Amino acid sequence: MPIHKADAIVLNRWNFRETSLIVSFYTREYGKISGILKGIRPEPAKFASTVEHFSRNSIIFYKKRSSELHLVSACDIVDNFTPIRQDISKITCASMMTELLSAVMQIDDKNEAIFELILSSLRELTELQVSADKISTIFKIKILALSGFKPHFDSCVSCGSRIMSQSKFSLVHGGLLCPGCYHRDLAGRAIFRGTIASILHIERNDLKANLKLGMNPEIKRELDLVLNSFIQFHLEKELKSQRVFNKLEMAAI
Repeated sequence: MPIHKADAIVLNRWNFRETSLIVSFYTREYGKISGILKGIRPEPAKFASTVEHFSRNSIIFYKKRSSELHLVSACDIVDNFTPIRQDISKITCASMMTELLSAVMQIDDKNEAIFELILSSLRELTELQVSADKISTIFKIKILALSGFKPHFDSCVSCGSRIMSQSKFSLVHGGLLCPGCYHRDLAGRAIFRGTIASILHIERNDLKANLKLGMNPEIKRELDLVLNSFIQFHLEKELKSQRVFNKLEMAAI
């Protein structure tokens, strides 16, 4: 079995039998991979990490040619993002980001821009100069764009014409409809031009620049509605962490 080293973010983990863990990682070098850490539960000192959810680790693994489950022989903690773990809203936001990343990326689909996005987002959550909710919204837009999974906001998704005035958002078609194409989806909903402009700005700029972007409450609410509806519709499920995030927002009102 060939041996590999990778910079890895923990997406999820499961107990395996009585002694081991199966862990899903997103790596800079290889994209999403799954690995088994044998004997880590009774002897955690065998590894220099507790392999916490959304922690960053340096891993060494043997890549099996006949299986998508590889053998992880070493796992050293690089950053546990401890400040995130001290706040429920930060934990929920980090969990949503890793859950969404896992859902939209396929096994072995390498994308260094996405690795940098999740890493930068976790660092921003650690420092929290802006709200976790804003980081969450920006992350969703950026990862959908970088993964090729994004809704179409550049022009009419049906006829390709430039959106000049009013438009509606179609979940079924995954983008904007111009007035001439409204009949394509009678369930399409009107959308503010400011919401469209915010999405396009966030897609085209990096995380740091986007964190400085002002969002009025009405635009922010519509952004979240459009994004969450799109993600749920096209994944055919609601993210578990998003449900928790929604409950925390309701409790804060």
